[in-house]
Amino acid sequence: MTAAEPGAQTRTAVIEARGIAKYYGHVAALEGVSTTVAAGEVTCVLGDNGAGKSTFIKVLSGVHRHDKGELLFDGAPAAFGGPRDALAAGIATVHQDLAMVPLMPIWRNFFLGSELTRGRGPLRRLDVPAMRATTRAELLRMGIDLRDVDQPVGTLSGGERQSVAIARAVYMGARVLILDEPTAALGVKQAGVVLRYIARARERGLGVVFITHNPHHAFPVGDRFLLLKRGTSLGEYGRDDITRDELTRLMAGGSELDELSHELDRG
Repeated sequence: MTAAEPGAQTRTAVIEARGIAKYYGHVAALEGVSTTVAAGEVTCVLGDNGAGKSTFIKVLSGVHRHDKGELLFDGAPAAFGGPRDALAAGIATVHQDLAMVPLMPIWRNFFLGSELTRGRGPLRRLDVPAMRATTRAELLRMGIDLRDVDQPVGTLSGGERQSVAIARAVYMGARVLILDEPTAALGVKQAGVVLRYIARARERGLGVVFITHNPHHAFPVGDRFLLLKRGTSLGEYGRDDITRDELTRLMAGGSELDELSHELDRG
């Protein structure tokens, strides 16, 4: 098992993080973290709670400025003034809370903040038929066939809501899709639904950043795997460089897991 060579790329890099560090006072939330997000690939960022995953995606999405290292977007230094700048550049982040209004219909949530209108001046109004038709068409393009786009989004399962959020980001022109623990609160079947649409987003040419603490969810869709522990990198591995068992072992702590097994051994 060997870490991927620095700078090794099989596709066009959209985002490159080189030696990223972020400090809060004297506390290093991140130290020397590097990875690449390429078009048409899924980069999985794995780690337990406190590993630095949230801080890292906040740097990528423009919420925080890094204190050391380089962040490149399309090969040029990125200096996002905030999440709106990152979104305007094509970096969309889907958080666990999804920023959806449960009682509003699916189509309304799909266009929330970016509503289609028709007419001008005092005659300007929402183009509801166009938004309904577009929502259904875009969901179908992602392979999502919902019963009725007029139903409240709160009636959907967790996996379906995540899928709608992914399809919305794709339609709005995202080039990079950052997914913050999208499968964390889902059962096996619903997690599988989300993983399917992560793969669909990759097929549409997006660079996907999949944040998770679950190697069993990451391995089926990941093209590269960045492992974080207490703000530092345990290494970045290409899909051909690591097995599911090796990834799980690294996540579990390796020697720490062996010590625990010995301690709990009843033999």
